[in-house]
Amino acid sequence: MNQIRPTDTALTDWRQAALRFEAEIAKAVIGQERAIRLVTIAIFARGHVLLEGDVGVGKTTLLRAVARALGGAYERVEGTVDMMPSDLITHTYLAEDGRPRIEPGPVLRRSEDLSVFFFNEINRARPQVHSLMLRLMAERSVQAFNREYRFPHLQVFADRNRVEREETFELPAAARDRFLMEIGLEAPTDPGLRRRLAFDPLFHDTDALVAGIAPDVIDQASVAGIAAALQHGIHASPALEEYVVRLWAAIREPAQAGIALPDVAMEALVQGGASPRGVAFLIRAARVRAWLEGRDMLLPEDLRAVFAETMAHRIFLEPVYEMRRERIVPALCRAVLDTVPAP
Repeated sequence: MNQIRPTDTALTDWRQAALRFEAEIAKAVIGQERAIRLVTIAIFARGHVLLEGDVGVGKTTLLRAVARALGGAYERVEGTVDMMPSDLITHTYLAEDGRPRIEPGPVLRRSEDLSVFFFNEINRARPQVHSLMLRLMAERSVQAFNREYRFPHLQVFADRNRVEREETFELPAAARDRFLMEIGLEAPTDPGLRRRLAFDPLFHDTDALVAGIAPDVIDQASVAGIAAALQHGIHASPALEEYVVRLWAAIREPAQAGIALPDVAMEALVQGGASPRGVAFLIRAARVRAWLEGRDMLLPEDLRAVFAETMAHRIFLEPVYEMRRERIVPALCRAVLDTVPAP
């Protein structure tokens, strides 16, 4: 693949392809424009995505639609409490002659052409499985059959529901940090959309719904080159760079930034987080957002549009506040954006 320069018209052409990609996904997943945009940003930022939401809000449908429109080799696994790391690497069975056979599992089945790996209900898998996924996501490689397999085009999409807690395993901080974004998915509140979802038979057949999406709208094998080009092609002013530094300081030390939340001792709230890697991911995502909006310059609204999804899961609270995490962390992110003056 030829190197793409930031000034090439290829970036404009790819922007149109990205917008077509969003339009195709919207055919199957209605009322989720923000989630679709965030997934598109993650794809062109070369980051992994974790979807969260209640049961039945369309997480799996969204990811199936993304896999079809994105193109590339695709594999899917279902998280279960008895899954072991070897289940991802090998498939063991008894052949017709009664002898055991070992074949490549879902991670290796498509070998190094694997582009989209969908892990459904990842929080049902054991910590040992999470450890394997951590290497796969971080290094895009894995050791098996006395060789190293590399997956240069791989992006992991996972989902988990936040309702059921039985027979589930919380993802460790290191694994969550490997996801560029954690995107929440809520049921639509618009009465018209709710009526369509309830009464239109089209939305009752997920297979037919996904089959109606145009396949391979994006050439997944070329995404890495485009992603690198736009990271060099979207610029930030010195004032915006200073703004990011102030946001970073405020999320780590909210009390010193003058942030206050009800019933929270701000000096003892944040244990850690907002690492250099997390802030770098924030900038990567914001640059893609600016590109999708047709600009070659970062603006504060680009950062605001992806701030919570890229930073919230990287904020570690003191144990006394962890039980209230789902309320405190979003409030903290909003307060940081409201408190730190934008240029």
